[in-house]
Amino acid sequence: MKEINIARMIISKRKEKGITQEELANLIGVSIAAVSKWETAQSYPDISLLPQLAAYFNISIDDLMGYDPQMEKKDITKLYLKLYEDLNNKPFDEIIAECREAIKKYYSCFPLLLNMGDFLINAAAIHGDDEIFHTLVEEAKAIFVRVKAESDDVELVNMALYQEAICATILDKPAEVINLLGRTTVDIKPRETLIASAYQQLERKEEAEAILQTGIYQHILSAFELLVTYMAYCDGDDERFDEIVKRTLSLVEAFNINELRSPQIGFYAVVAQGYLEKQDTQKALDMLDRYAETVTKNMFGSLRGDNFFNLVDGWLSESIIATPATPNKAVNEMLAIKVLSDSFWDVLRDESRFREIVKRLEGSVR
Repeated sequence: MKEINIARMIISKRKEKGITQEELANLIGVSIAAVSKWETAQSYPDISLLPQLAAYFNISIDDLMGYDPQMEKKDITKLYLKLYEDLNNKPFDEIIAECREAIKKYYSCFPLLLNMGDFLINAAAIHGDDEIFHTLVEEAKAIFVRVKAESDDVELVNMALYQEAICATILDKPAEVINLLGRTTVDIKPRETLIASAYQQLERKEEAEAILQTGIYQHILSAFELLVTYMAYCDGDDERFDEIVKRTLSLVEAFNINELRSPQIGFYAVVAQGYLEKQDTQKALDMLDRYAETVTKNMFGSLRGDNFFNLVDGWLSESIIATPATPNKAVNEMLAIKVLSDSFWDVLRDESRFREIVKRLEGSVR
C-alpha cells in the first residue's frame, strides 16, 4: 500500500522537469533551504503551496503527496489474512484497533471496508462476549450501510446490501432483513449461459468453460446452504427432514463439496442436533463423527476448486471478500468448543463414542 511521501515526489518531479532546487524555489517563491528541507523530509510545504506545486508538476495533490486513498486487492487480502492469523497470538483489543485504523485510513476504499466489516463479524463470533459481539456487529453494519450509500460500483453495493442483511439477522431484526432483501425472490436466468455463449462465438473456449464452471460452483454452494437452512423448518416432519439430509449428502458426494470448502461443518452439526431431538442417538453420533473429521482436517472457509472445477481460480482470486487461505486456529477452537461445551449434548456425555469424538476435537485445538 502507498504511504504519504511528498519528499520523494518533489525530487522525482523536479528531476523530470530538469530544474534545480534553486529554480524550483524561485518559481514557488520560497528559499532554496526550504526546498532542500522538503526533499530531505525535514519539513513539508505549507498547505497553501500544495495547489501551486501540484499545478506546476501537472499532477493532483494526492499524487504530489504520494498518497493513494485506495488499497490494492493483494494488500487487502494480505491485511485480512494477517488479522485472522493475529487472532491466535495477539490481544483481541489490539487486533480490533488495527482493523479500525485501516478503516479510518482508507475510508473511501470500499472493497477494504467490506472486508473489514466481514472481519469484525467473524471476530465478534470468535470472541464470544455478548456485549462485544453486538457492538462489533453494529459497527460492521454501519460500514456496510456506508458502502451501499456511497459506492457507485453495483457489485460492491449488492455485496454491502447482503452483508447488511446478515448483520440484521444476527441482531434479531427480521423485519429489517425483509425490508432490505424483499419479500420474494426474482426469477433471473443465469447470465453465465449468455456470457459463455459469447465467448464461444469468439472462439475463446477456455474462458467460456471458466464462466460456466464459476456459475455452477456458486449455484451448487448456494443450493447447499439453502438446503441446510431449510432443515431448520422441518420440526416435526421427520420424513421431510430425512429427505433433505439424503439429498444434501448426495450433493456433497456428487460435487465433492468437502474438498471445495467447508460449509458442511454447520450441516453436520445441524443434522446431528436434529437426530438427537428425534432420539436417534446413533445417527446423531454418525453426524458428529463427520463433524469431528471436518474440524480435525482444518478445512475452514478456504474456497478452492478441484479436478472438475479446475478453472475457477481466476474468479476466486477476484472475490470481493477475502477468505482465509489457510486454516485458522481461532475458528477451529470456536467450532470445537461449541460441541465440547454446549449443554445440548449432555445426553451423550456417557456414550463412549461421544467421548472419543470429544477427544478428537480437543486435539484439534491444541
